[in-house]
Amino acid sequence: IDPTMQDVPQLEVQGVFGFSGHVFSGLTVHPSGEHLIYPLGSIIILQRIKDGKQEFLHGHTNNISCISVSKSGSYIASGQVNFMGFKAVVIIWDYVQRTIYAQLQLHKAKVEALDFSPSDNYLVSLGGQDDGSIVVWNIKTKQAICGSPASAFSGGLCFTVQYSNTNDDIFVSAGSGTLRVWELDLLNRKIKPTECQTGKLKRIVKCLAITEDDQFIFCGTTSGDIMKINLKTRLLTDCGPVKTKFSLGVNVLRILKSGNLLVGSGCGTLTLCAGKFKTLKEVQLDKGVTSIALKGEGQQYFVGTEAAQMYRFSYDDFKAELISSSHKSAVRDVAVCAGTSELFATCSEEDIRLWHVDKPIELLCITVPNITCNSLEIMTDGHSIISAWSDGKIRVFTPESGQLMLIIHDAHKIGVTAIAGTRNSKRIVSGGGEGQVRIWELQPNNHKLLATMKEHKAAIKCIKIKSDDKECVSASSDGACIIWDIVQLVSLQMVIANTLFRTVCYHPDIYQIITSGTDRKVVYWDVFDGSAIREVEGSKSGAINGMAISQDGRHFVTGGDDRLLKVWDYMEGVVTHLGMVHGGSITSIKLCCNNSTLISTSADGAIVRWRFPHPSSS
Repeated sequence: IDPTMQDVPQLEVQGVFGFSGHVFSGLTVHPSGEHLIYPLGSIIILQRIKDGKQEFLHGHTNNISCISVSKSGSYIASGQVNFMGFKAVVIIWDYVQRTIYAQLQLHKAKVEALDFSPSDNYLVSLGGQDDGSIVVWNIKTKQAICGSPASAFSGGLCFTVQYSNTNDDIFVSAGSGTLRVWELDLLNRKIKPTECQTGKLKRIVKCLAITEDDQFIFCGTTSGDIMKINLKTRLLTDCGPVKTKFSLGVNVLRILKSGNLLVGSGCGTLTLCAGKFKTLKEVQLDKGVTSIALKGEGQQYFVGTEAAQMYRFSYDDFKAELISSSHKSAVRDVAVCAGTSELFATCSEEDIRLWHVDKPIELLCITVPNITCNSLEIMTDGHSIISAWSDGKIRVFTPESGQLMLIIHDAHKIGVTAIAGTRNSKRIVSGGGEGQVRIWELQPNNHKLLATMKEHKAAIKCIKIKSDDKECVSASSDGACIIWDIVQLVSLQMVIANTLFRTVCYHPDIYQIITSGTDRKVVYWDVFDGSAIREVEGSKSGAINGMAISQDGRHFVTGGDDRLLKVWDYMEGVVTHLGMVHGGSITSIKLCCNNSTLISTSADGAIVRWRFPHPSSS
């Protein structure tokens, strides 16, 4: 963080909706049974199971790729993915203090998997595809003890690593054509591998589970079967199920106290199996199962899926209770309902979701497969959601049922990239990838194109309509913002800067607009003559992607690639409050009409609800 921001008051977080469902075994329960622990972008969320209260661990500079909690619960370890050529850090966190205990750096580009030894003395880490090494770390000294290539042959990929439950000197690694039991020789600072013998059975192992007494290793494979290996003899003892294999492979395994197995598959089935792989119970979830987290003795467990959903199960009834759902990819835009501060909508790849401000489960999910929704708005009358899609169509949905009310085909050639609706809910202004701005009139069950205005040379990134419905402003990545008369259908003014514009706002009372983009500057412009009035540095690093202004015009909010949400005093041009929760680039920001709730979204799929610190005096 910029040192000048150290003393700026923090924004109060009211809730974070989001879960990185693609991180395998990313959802865990702390041994105390008090918290769910899971990654979201570059942060770790500790969510109290009792009441949903959240805490956040910050320290990673890029997306978290794996997570592990020590057997005692004293430590959490997390690894990240990084850019090629850079080292990927492993962070050990002190759970009680909620602070960084150690930062460990040896692996290149990505940390694939982590696990603690049973007595918390050691941590084993596995590097990703570009690294291919296993390292054992001493937790007390915060130093590496030794390392080794994970696979016996060059190019052999290793996907997972699991420590013994009783012995600090034994752990297992597995992957494509490799399944090894390792012994730590502390005196000589070496780890010695022994290959497990599986005979003619050749499998790619995705996940491991070791029985509590360390007698057997269960290996989930991409082929959809499970191998059972004797840990002492390193020999294959069983493999199944023989007839009905798990579709799209076994992603995650957990062994219950009874000896039964919980199996999560790539097709989304969660199965309770007897020791001989016979199915006892099964339930179908949305998308592949990526995490199974046991609470206590396993009477209750939590399941995470690739659809970024979390479920709660009890062992007895084996019924899925959806406790959290979120976007599985970057959230592109957020829209708030004009008449109420209860509802807001977000859009992402393939879907639009409608949310209640206080609850993390969506009220409605509208899905359009294989197409990305770039922008959306809830019309002022509350009767429709207008949306801009990458296939060049504008789609209008009802907010109550999600039913498609209207579709405008071929609205823009290179996708619809921005959209806005007038206050009287009769017109739509849209922007496209080709740089056109188009004005549409909504008619009962139909639409009419009123104008096509082409002055921009590149994609339109943002459109805002003035409160009197007579003007709009379009911001483009060609470095121009154009103010349009949407009654006479002509351009009124153009402002040009050496930047790719990402966002623009009208000041509600004075004839000014504020803009921002890739040059990291916030610029105030005079609407009449297009002159720059003022310029402030909006960010020390990375583009500013989203901006919102309060109804009284006294404050505005910015957010971008630096992941910081900043509340500004409009007249003073200084930051009054700072929000530091997002684990990915902030993509959009909206202020609810009560002027006390702020919603921001980010590229890691997160939606964050904040208390806006300057409620309107009116």
